[in-house]
Amino acid sequence: MNNQTVISQFLLLGLPILPEHQLLFYVLFLAMYLTTVLGNLIIIILIHLDSHLHTPMYFFLSNLSFSDLCFSSVTMPKLLQNMQSQDPSISYLGCLTQMYFFMLFGSLESFLLMVMAYDRYVAICLPLQYRSIMSPNLCLCLMLLSWVLTVLYSMLHTLLLVRLSFCEDNVIPHFFCEISALLKLACSDIYINELMILILGGLVSVVPFLLIVVSYVQIVSSILKISSTRVIHKIFSTCGSHLSVVSLFYGTIIGLYLCPSSNNSTVKETVMAMMYTVVTPMLNPFIYSLRNRDMKKALIRVLCKKNISL
Repeated sequence: MNNQTVISQFLLLGLPILPEHQLLFYVLFLAMYLTTVLGNLIIIILIHLDSHLHTPMYFFLSNLSFSDLCFSSVTMPKLLQNMQSQDPSISYLGCLTQMYFFMLFGSLESFLLMVMAYDRYVAICLPLQYRSIMSPNLCLCLMLLSWVLTVLYSMLHTLLLVRLSFCEDNVIPHFFCEISALLKLACSDIYINELMILILGGLVSVVPFLLIVVSYVQIVSSILKISSTRVIHKIFSTCGSHLSVVSLFYGTIIGLYLCPSSNNSTVKETVMAMMYTVVTPMLNPFIYSLRNRDMKKALIRVLCKKNISL
């Protein structure tokens, strides 16, 4: 209780972009953000409107799209605003709020990717037991458990950060209030914070990643037993796309938070953060749904119903 926050706001340095390239990158990031919003909204609306998509896989996919939409919206609007403004400041409370929701939706995406991998494992390796295993009650419980764990995880890190003192330096060399950057500005002991990042971060990122890898290993071993070359090629193409996004998301997070290197520069850390905060949420709609035949048919059905009603 004796620790008090002296500063009332932080300054976000943003991205290391030359002034003459500022407009170009602003248009690029705006296009990426709008693509993320539009792609994920289309997925959520289609799954809600089309009864053929009311299955466990698409139930989890709609939640992943919602998580991607919120995850990107936590950082991108502020980044775009700062790129057009001469005042890159963010209040102390606003910074903590941004960090809380960033960790909330980031960890939620981690759990959702794990749950979706398990769903695909049951569908491909245990097709006869799929309906009995992936029951509506189990799907709802998995979603509620993911939400509860992520809320507690984010709240714990936020409360641990609130107890710290921030004295003179309030410049964050990042484009959002990232927890590691904030800890570097603290003028009190951060040992417990770093320990919790290592322990809880491992549970939230490494464990789901390993379970996803195990699920896909089982899926690949089952696929190789199929005699149809066309089916094998199709499933391998889909699994390869999924794994590429999973590797991009988990690889950058594990490299930044669990395996930090003294050689990591601020620019390198910022670029890696862009990978999982901007690129991954934009790619997920294309990888998980817009290449999916069921989603294309659902889009046609919804548009046809709209035309008939008109």
